[in-house]
Amino acid sequence: MPNNSDINSKIMENIIALCKRRGFVYPSSEIYGGFSATYDYGPYGVELLKNIKDNWWNFMVRHRSDVLGLDTAIFMNPKVWEASGHTTHFTDPLMDCKNCKARVRADKLVEEALRTTKKDFKTVDFSSKTAVRQAIDDLMVACPQCGKKDWTEIRDFNTLFETYQGVVKGQQDIIYLRGEIAQGMFVQYKNILNSTRARIPFGIAQSGKAFRNEVTVQRFIFRTREFNLAEIEYFVKPKEAPEKLEFWKKTLFDWHTKNLGVAENHLHWREQTPDERAHYSNGTFDLEYQFPWGFDEVGAVANRTDYDLKNHQEKSGVNLTYTDPVTQENYLPFVIEPTFGLDRTFLEILCDAYQEETTANGQRTVLKLHKNIAPIQLAVFPLLRNKPDLVSLAQKIFAQLKEKFVCEFDDNGNVGKRYRRQDEIGTPYCLTVDFDSLTDQTVTVRDRDTMQQTRMAVSQLEDFFNKQFI
Repeated sequence: MPNNSDINSKIMENIIALCKRRGFVYPSSEIYGGFSATYDYGPYGVELLKNIKDNWWNFMVRHRSDVLGLDTAIFMNPKVWEASGHTTHFTDPLMDCKNCKARVRADKLVEEALRTTKKDFKTVDFSSKTAVRQAIDDLMVACPQCGKKDWTEIRDFNTLFETYQGVVKGQQDIIYLRGEIAQGMFVQYKNILNSTRARIPFGIAQSGKAFRNEVTVQRFIFRTREFNLAEIEYFVKPKEAPEKLEFWKKTLFDWHTKNLGVAENHLHWREQTPDERAHYSNGTFDLEYQFPWGFDEVGAVANRTDYDLKNHQEKSGVNLTYTDPVTQENYLPFVIEPTFGLDRTFLEILCDAYQEETTANGQRTVLKLHKNIAPIQLAVFPLLRNKPDLVSLAQKIFAQLKEKFVCEFDDNGNVGKRYRRQDEIGTPYCLTVDFDSLTDQTVTVRDRDTMQQTRMAVSQLEDFFNKQFI
């Protein structure tokens, strides 16, 4: 009988296969053999990703009066990364297998071993290379490539991608692909204060690409070298930082469960140990989702204190303090950072929505996506594609509904197969135009989750779906 690990591994394989089969995610450069840990979002994937990002923007920015948007450049002055500490502290602990020469992240191997043995992460001091190396030996961690247990010593490797600006290579021309999107917000903080007259507490929101030269890339789109982030830098009085951190923890959790439809019991908060934290943080809480391989991070809320502003103020010579217009108090604000990976959240949503069910008509695979983020909201079918009257009416209904909803027209194959295809895409409702529709102007509306079919007048469709997609 298969164990849970085998079952979960199979589920993950099925999700990855569905992503390619239905056009959510493709391996990048596939006709040339692919390229390690790079993926492209297909027609349905790009819609789902956009819906996640738009939902976040509406919830976190447009529906709030204290958060403002920004879109900063990927390339910045290299001094930004020197001041932020990324050129010296943005490192991963690496080691090599002496047998097969595979290079891996030592800390991630230990984390995986702890997760497998169900031991507490707090048993290892991840800030100490000696402690991590000892854990490798104690846990008898084997090379994932060849299975041997013969390792080199651990050394630090900076994960910032370097490139060159200009036509002549030289040390003075080195620039970096951004390793995080936060620094652009910090260096524009003063401009936003001056141009918008924002008052603390307030936040700056941004989403965009970040790049890290990860050695250990794994689990499909979960850990890659190029990825999408969405985050807020929320500026507060230092003494209010603990309260605001709790506020943003609740807000981020509620957004995942209420807006994205993720089950509450599949999420939990885990506080990072001091040795796990990034160099800028004095307190970080990871929001972890129960993936098929176990709980893993999809987002976080961190107290970055005044670390970033203080360093940029010192290195740039520009005064970044804030003066309260009422009390005239002058200070460097602390920063609370709610952040999440868009790609990881995309995978989280797919894993949570993916179900394999046994029905009266056999097995079906379905993505029970939240209605408001589904890539396609409605699918319209004529019962038969070779009946012009049915096709004409179906196309007329499709044309009317697509003015307000994201719709798809499908007349290929029998209706049962079309239902199954839309189930795998996650389409909440399918409308079928049949011969009765020609006489009574009604259609069959089929619910994805319950598979119940309801007869409904064409004239009532728009009002009905307006209530379903809020």
